[in-house]
Amino acid sequence: MHPETSQSPRAGRALTPRALVIGSVGSAVLTASSMFIALKMGALPWPIVFAALASVVTLRALGSRDLHEANVCHAAMSAGAMVAGGLAFTLPGLWMLGPQYQVTFPQVLLCALSGTALGLVASAVLQPYFIRERRLAYPVGLSAADTLRACDGSQGKDAPVLFGSMGLAALYAFVRDNLGALPSVLGFGGVIPGVTLGVYNSPMMAAMGFVVGVVPALVWFAGAVLGTVVVAWALPALGVIAAADAPSIQTSLGLGLMLGVGGGAVVSGLVPVVKARLAGGAGAAPRPDAAEERRRLSVPRSAVALAMAVVAVVACVGLGLGPLPSVVVILGAWFSVYLSAWLTGTMGINPMEIFGVLVLLLVRIAFAGLSMETLFLGAAVVAVACGIVGDVMNDLKAGDALDTDPRDQFAGMAVGGLVGAVVASLMLMALAGAYGPEAFGPEATGADTFVAAQASVVATMAGGIPHVGVFFGALAAGFVMALLKLPVMTLGLGVYLPFHMSASAGLGALVRIVVEHRHRDDDPEAKAAREARWQAAASGLLGGESLVGVVTAFVAVALMLAG
Repeated sequence: MHPETSQSPRAGRALTPRALVIGSVGSAVLTASSMFIALKMGALPWPIVFAALASVVTLRALGSRDLHEANVCHAAMSAGAMVAGGLAFTLPGLWMLGPQYQVTFPQVLLCALSGTALGLVASAVLQPYFIRERRLAYPVGLSAADTLRACDGSQGKDAPVLFGSMGLAALYAFVRDNLGALPSVLGFGGVIPGVTLGVYNSPMMAAMGFVVGVVPALVWFAGAVLGTVVVAWALPALGVIAAADAPSIQTSLGLGLMLGVGGGAVVSGLVPVVKARLAGGAGAAPRPDAAEERRRLSVPRSAVALAMAVVAVVACVGLGLGPLPSVVVILGAWFSVYLSAWLTGTMGINPMEIFGVLVLLLVRIAFAGLSMETLFLGAAVVAVACGIVGDVMNDLKAGDALDTDPRDQFAGMAVGGLVGAVVASLMLMALAGAYGPEAFGPEATGADTFVAAQASVVATMAGGIPHVGVFFGALAAGFVMALLKLPVMTLGLGVYLPFHMSASAGLGALVRIVVEHRHRDDDPEAKAAREARWQAAASGLLGGESLVGVVTAFVAVALMLAG
């Protein structure tokens, strides 16, 4: 079950009308449920494993046992969910600022379609680098691939391990979230005065830390210690900063580090390419062989330019951004999707609303005359693009592990993403029309309210960066560390995210350290077999908890419609 060695031979074309129809219907259903769960519960589980299982079951009922067709089907099915996340995590923040701020359905639809198109094109451009060259983990994508393999009797030798851990994780999540018998966070409030430390009671997050590797997970945890212990507790205790300023300083520090590290990573990656081109001309980089070319997506530069021109026109005219702000939004979106693809590949986390906030702040600083509605629409374009990239890159990683043609997958994801853009726009505006703008936000009261936690963060940050000096200092530090090629990509994420999430992933990394130490003297064959079993178990934990999240969303939507 090792992701790089287990491949199944292709049998016929995976892109079939049947896969597209099933995937499109599934995309509509998953998008609607994802919109509801993102607004209602302030979270959005990855739907990929659920989509993989649903695709296999549906196709087998229709007489197909082709895993590649199932791979295309589930890629189409899951694409729309992250479009819903991009809209739900940004636009409701506009309504939280006041009832005077309104957007129309055509604007929201154009926003969703623009973000989807941008995200799809970016995914095609980034797939060869992050999946074929960098070999990033993409743990959620590998979980989907392992799930599909386990459904195939010829390849599923670790199926009992995968489905056993999936069942246990699903049961655990159900007891915790639906029955309320277990706490979501195991907190330790008295350890440090004024600071709540804790561990997220989540098998999925621990499995994430185990799968992605020791260094990224521990750097993530180090960021959490820096943000929570140092900034939130130690500095106020020493009188360096006021306790009331600590949360906003922590936010500025985390955002600055993420942006700086990302910028440094982009520059450090481009420098060798530029040097090679200057030294040896355009042909300095060797071309991949035919077998490798078959496993890579390739997009002509003219097609990328045309797609970006269309998005720019839509942003300029349809969303009212104007020419120069539209260009800034698109450039910011490309930078953001690069970071999004990297973080999803290394940690399985995709903070799409944060990238929307960063671009919103940049545009607001550069173009002070833009309306708040226009700024939020631009941020939503970026968030949708990042959401699409995270989902698509996970799906492409699953396809790479199974040797499914990425072109077949991409066609399926394009169809599913476009369906999701329409459904997500309809769903968001329908909920806003039915319950009113006042139903959104942490302060909303009544039975039919939507906390929309991420959108609340966007609304809070829309006023500007709280501590500009801290932000730019962190940006510079992150940039330098990335240029030095230090493994700090996840440091800012740890500073920004709640401590308990980082602690859970850190525990997963510690488990890997212990396991690898105990078996360090095993022969290579035994190590490979053990790694396959652990990968199967971790994939099951990832899939089981997200499966319960998706099913819970279905039930919540059904109850809402019935009521």
